[in-house]
Amino acid sequence: MNRIWFQKHTVVGRNPWLDEGYERHARDILGDRAAVEFHALPAEAYATRMPADHVKYGQLEVFFSWYFAERAVEAERRGFAAYVIGTSQDPGLDAARSLVSIPVVGYGQATFDFLRSQGLRFGVVGFVPALEEALRANQSRYGCAELCVGFRYLPEGRTLIEKGLPDDALPALLEKIEGAAAELREAGAQTIVSGEGIPCELLWRAGIRRVAGLPLIDSNGLALATANMQADLLAAGVWSRDAPGYLTDRAPAEEVDRLRALFGPAIAHG
Repeated sequence: MNRIWFQKHTVVGRNPWLDEGYERHARDILGDRAAVEFHALPAEAYATRMPADHVKYGQLEVFFSWYFAERAVEAERRGFAAYVIGTSQDPGLDAARSLVSIPVVGYGQATFDFLRSQGLRFGVVGFVPALEEALRANQSRYGCAELCVGFRYLPEGRTLIEKGLPDDALPALLEKIEGAAAELREAGAQTIVSGEGIPCELLWRAGIRRVAGLPLIDSNGLALATANMQADLLAAGVWSRDAPGYLTDRAPAEEVDRLRALFGPAIAHG
């Protein structure tokens, strides 16, 4: 059984429904085929219920990127078979892959690569408008920009999360998500992508698999399934990152340990 490290961009305990939802979601997707451990940010990273005021700045995301990359090293050292960066803009993805030999999967890339492989046009519905620029840039890198018909953002979603997601407010929010998806369908979308991990979990928890008559991509589930598949294929000898190249050549382990000990405490907490 593969052990998968899922690195969240949230702090444990700020949204108990979210923490519980991630665990249940992993069981729904992988059952007993893998053991998923969810890891969060240090509590000091931000004080609110969600990191919207931090992720909207590329400047601050640099620090999260360092942390996520370093955590991949920790995952490999602890014997995990794969590592997932569970946030839509994939911060630290390339750096993490350069540091380890286990599979490293990004929420965004797993989704966009899958849609490109299927040739499906899609629209994005999210809560943090500032992320559109980062997601568009990644879509261009991943070769699927022409399949994206547009973005729709619902800042009120963030407001409800910050209030603890009261149950009586959920139907109105879901109605707005449905309306945003309907606009994207009119623009030519064949499927809908959640712009961040939180709305992805919100919709999965609510049992919603289609919006405005369109399939809803389960990006968190897709990232987990992709990580598990890549770990299986790596173990079977189908592929490997241990190959010649600037980003794949491996420095001596003692030098990695020395530099990690030097710089690591500045960016990682245990």
